[in-house]
Amino acid sequence: MPAIMEDQDREEHLELPRFQTPVIQDNPHGWGPCDMPDQFKDMPYQPFSKGDRLGKISDWTGATFQDKKYTSKYQSQFGAGSQYAYYHEEDESSFHLVDTTRVQKPPYQRGRFRQNQRNLRGRGGQRAGDRKNQVNAKKYGKQQGLRNQKNQAPIKNRDASVTVRPDWVTIEEMDFPRLSKLSLPNVKEAEDIVCCGSLEYYDKMYDRVNVKNEKPLQRIDRIFHTVTTTDDPIIRKLSKNEGNVYATDAILATLMCCTRSNYSWDIVIEKIGDKLFFDKRDNTEFDLLTVNETSVEPPCDDSTSLNSPRNLALEATFINHNFSQQVLKTGEARFKFDESNPFITSPEEGEEASVAYRYRKWDLDNGVVLVARCEHDAVLNTPSGDLQFLTIKALNEWDSKLSGGVEWRQKLDIQRGAVLANELRNNACKLAKWTVQAILAGSDHIKFGYVSRVHVRDSSKHVILGTQQYKPAEFATQIKLNMDNAWGILRCIIDICMKQRDGKYLIMKDPNK
Repeated sequence: MPAIMEDQDREEHLELPRFQTPVIQDNPHGWGPCDMPDQFKDMPYQPFSKGDRLGKISDWTGATFQDKKYTSKYQSQFGAGSQYAYYHEEDESSFHLVDTTRVQKPPYQRGRFRQNQRNLRGRGGQRAGDRKNQVNAKKYGKQQGLRNQKNQAPIKNRDASVTVRPDWVTIEEMDFPRLSKLSLPNVKEAEDIVCCGSLEYYDKMYDRVNVKNEKPLQRIDRIFHTVTTTDDPIIRKLSKNEGNVYATDAILATLMCCTRSNYSWDIVIEKIGDKLFFDKRDNTEFDLLTVNETSVEPPCDDSTSLNSPRNLALEATFINHNFSQQVLKTGEARFKFDESNPFITSPEEGEEASVAYRYRKWDLDNGVVLVARCEHDAVLNTPSGDLQFLTIKALNEWDSKLSGGVEWRQKLDIQRGAVLANELRNNACKLAKWTVQAILAGSDHIKFGYVSRVHVRDSSKHVILGTQQYKPAEFATQIKLNMDNAWGILRCIIDICMKQRDGKYLIMKDPNK
């Protein structure tokens, strides 16, 4: 009996199993959990793929895999992510960044010590392991060079020619590949409206100048006028009854050759009714000549350097003005057009430069008539007694080691083609603009002068080493300048502007595209 009673007590104290109902999160607006589980709160999430290989936990060396094929073996297809990045939020004013990157040498300094390394071989100067590492490094360096498009210099971030305000609205973006395919063939010959100014005769003595018989470049104080379109009194008068698009040859050349440009520039467009005026802004560097703009390694952008882009542009413009006046027969009677220079207000200003202006118009079809001011620099008497109009420009050498390695004093007399080819690589945009200006003005010849510094480190003294002349149309073919494409680009820009409402607009070349 006592045993039986004990079993009954035990059964009374036993608890029956119970079913614990789980907490179900009801999401009335969608599906899935509403809140983050407590154990996963504040835990960073790293995206991953089921196809990722599981490898090392961490790699502190950064160069574990010497073979380039396995560098990305264990990388996730989602990238490394920044979930575990460390951000220092305290005051960092007491810290200084120490740059340990190696300074890349310019091309003319690379390989300077190869001769010394070659001499060390065979004398115990290098171990076998070092030689093997050098061979591997050279092999991988070549591979990297091929991937980097033949060791082209990285694209530099340049400043825009004008500060874009946040309230400006972008109306249209024109990419260069699309512009380079445009064409406007069969543009009729220009018709002269007004011719102004006076020209001096070219001195043929400068055709005999060479490296052995160089001439020092003289400083000639003459007045050059670079008046924009709307400030030109002749264009103001012509706008009442001639044409509906107005510009200068420099502005037209900039637009027509825009696909070759690298530096930033800007042009103001004013639409009044059915008329368009293309202007340059006041107090800008629009009229300065660029130097080595299209070079693989353009000049370093250091304002304190003698060879900074701005200092080189000032030097090139100074050379161009002086050379175009020095090669003329000064003191002799000038060739004069019917009207005088419209920009000379009083003779007391100083001696005017030898320049003549042709105001010409082109019919671009569909009611678009272009009126532009073009320039001549000199006039030349031919043996038959005919007059030929010249456009005179100067190419300048500043440092051959930094601009292609072609020394003019060694190559100019025996390999002038190599010098010109190097200039076409480094200054493709500038030469194209000069050619377009000569074609627009109707010049019979474009004459180039080769001017070099007396000393590499002195930008104030120069010498003339030679001259060369071309017919503008033939030179355009030689530099692959297609005038049909140039007219097509201009017509495209005119059509876009004609669709806009009356007002002022700005077209700007993106400095980094």
